Amino acid sequence: MKIIVFGATGGVGRHVVNQALQAGYEVTAFVRDLTKLQIENDHLHVVRGDATNAEEVSAAIAGHDAVVSCLGSNKMVAKSTQLEEMTQHIVAGMEAHHVKRIVYTASAGINNELPGVGGKMVMKMLQNVLTDHRHAVDLIQAHKDLQYTIVRPLGLTNDDYTGEYREAKEGVPENARNIPRADVAHFILKALGDDTYIGESVGIAQ
Repeated sequence: MKIIVFGATGGVGRHVVNQALQAGYEVTAFVRDLTKLQIENDHLHVVRGDATNAEEVSAAIAGHDAVVSCLGSNKMVAKSTQLEEMTQHIVAGMEAHHVKRIVYTASAGINNELPGVGGKMVMKMLQNVLTDHRHAVDLIQAHKDLQYTIVRPLGLTNDDYTGEYREAKEGVPENARNIPRADVAHFILKALGDDTYIGESVGIAQ
């Protein structure tokens, strides 16, 4: 399978690139800064571009079997439509080049699903980011011809890969708080290879 990874220099994106190469995928990393991805591999193609540029995004998507989005917003917790706009470019590029499969990395909380007082506090603090992710997901789900999987990880950590995490298609795993970025990458690639995840939104956590 030939995949393109947006957000390839981010915390999750780097792990997706590395694990995909180890699994034998042909990988295109779409990056803004070429110096931030120092990986030598015959199966890796690095494309410099800006995900806010519709033409660059569309051109990069051509010829791929699937898209992985690990994009984040550089607006921190400020109100923004950046994720929605970048996702709109990705979806348009997929339609233009007849690419159907996408795995989009959002965040737990986009469905107002974090339980308890602590969950409500987190969703309040991150409400602008979660709203932007929610609008991006709405855009993807509105295109009925896309074969999507939405990933909703809980708090991301830099802990080592474990391969042991829980999944919830409704809400989030019980009594869970976080998950290593490397495990999120593992789930993304698992979802790409398993058609039962098509059309699903999955909360994941240790």
